[in-house]
Amino acid sequence: MKTLTAAVVSTFVAAAVLAAPAVQAKPKLTGEEKLAKMLEGREAGKPVNCITMSRVTDTTVIDKTAIVYRVGSTLYVNRPTNADLLDNDDLLVTRLWGSQLCSVDTVQLYDRMGGHMWSGFVGLKQFVPYKKIKK
Repeated sequence: MKTLTAAVVSTFVAAAVLAAPAVQAKPKLTGEEKLAKMLEGREAGKPVNCITMSRVTDTTVIDKTAIVYRVGSTLYVNRPTNADLLDNDDLLVTRLWGSQLCSVDTVQLYDRMGGHMWSGFVGLKQFVPYKKIKK
């Protein structure tokens, strides 16, 4: 009887699994789509050559697209040269020659997932500020 009960239970479990709706995998967003979503409700300002690093409260790497620096409520988007090397699993290593990060600086990429190795560098360009649109 014990075996019959286990067989009945496993039959019900199998039926429930088959009857459950298939889980749809979310389509993976491209870097451009992720950036567009992050910038929703904001408008671009005049590009600047430098930002003050002590005011940066958050940095986000958008795969193969951009680095986004948050200063207060403003997002500064930098689309560096070699942006195709950007990976959100990389650590950004920046050497400052003062208090500002500028469009002539480079950022080294350190792969924290693949054996802790240097994975390249990107050259920064101008920073485009995006501010929330006032309603």
